[in-house]
Amino acid sequence: MPVGTLATVKAVHQRQLKDVVKAQIILGNTYHLYLRPGMDIMRKAGGLHGFMNWDLPILTDSGGYQVFSLASQRKLEEKGVVFKSHIDGSLHSFTPERVMEIERDLGSDIMMVLDECPPYPCEREYAVKSMHLTHRWAARCKTAFAEIPARYGHRQHLFGIVQGSTYPDLRVDSAKAIADLDFDGNAIGGLSVGEPAHMMYEMTDLVTEHLPAEKARYLMGVGTPANLLHNVALGIDMFDCVMPTRNARNGMIFTRNGTINLRNAKWKDHFESADAGFPSVLCTDHTLAYMHHLFRCGELLGLELASVHNLQFYLWLMQEIRDRLENDTFDEWYLPMAKQLDQRL
Repeated sequence: MPVGTLATVKAVHQRQLKDVVKAQIILGNTYHLYLRPGMDIMRKAGGLHGFMNWDLPILTDSGGYQVFSLASQRKLEEKGVVFKSHIDGSLHSFTPERVMEIERDLGSDIMMVLDECPPYPCEREYAVKSMHLTHRWAARCKTAFAEIPARYGHRQHLFGIVQGSTYPDLRVDSAKAIADLDFDGNAIGGLSVGEPAHMMYEMTDLVTEHLPAEKARYLMGVGTPANLLHNVALGIDMFDCVMPTRNARNGMIFTRNGTINLRNAKWKDHFESADAGFPSVLCTDHTLAYMHHLFRCGELLGLELASVHNLQFYLWLMQEIRDRLENDTFDEWYLPMAKQLDQRL
């Protein structure tokens, strides 16, 4: 899912997302949209779809990760969390019930429960308390979700979130507890927050064994193209990450042969496409020499073209994964492909 934190996927027009990138779903950020533009504006606009003129599905996170990343500006309680806005320092409160109300106002197609994302590393005692709090909040979210009606005439779905830091037994306990609450789908949170990649894979492998295969399994905030391949092999269905667009704005693009830093002088007279045969804006319309020029000159078009290219590449990769799973060629393909994707060109 391309990440559209503030009702926009940075540097990419909605028309490009639909017609060029072929995105089927995007992600919005509850915390940021709650602060700006606010729920009054959102309701008047007919929800996030109407506000940003996007008629395909949207997933909104609960804002939990953003709130808990503000460790010095929030106070955690059983009821919920009180936090200071990063914009003006004003005080706000997120409870499970309030977050469900906000996400109803946003009208997203997939809503996430409020959870606490513990830091990495953290002490076991903290991880245990945090996990149980997340479970209690998840149950309250489900109750509130059932009690608060949808706003805009379409069905919304609610996903639970597994926590437990990097403690294997806690991850298993959390996966079982969240699965027992019977959400529409299930997510794995608290990974890709600084732990080694092998640890992320170990935790994912443990968790997917205990989450029902007939419901979507969503690994939050992941990741590199190679991360996607490895985690699909472990049973993950859905991903989101800012990496395709953030890296693009810094001059890095992804190709089937590895990554390219467009700012490097080696590309200044490279009059070929980034990825021969790959149907992207970059390949069909512009050379690497031109892209290098745009970034060296600080031209905004460079940010746009690189962002579109990376999003197309990520969605091409996911489609290729689906096709190979369908024709039973994924197992022999994904490990060599992951190694290839990790190369720097």
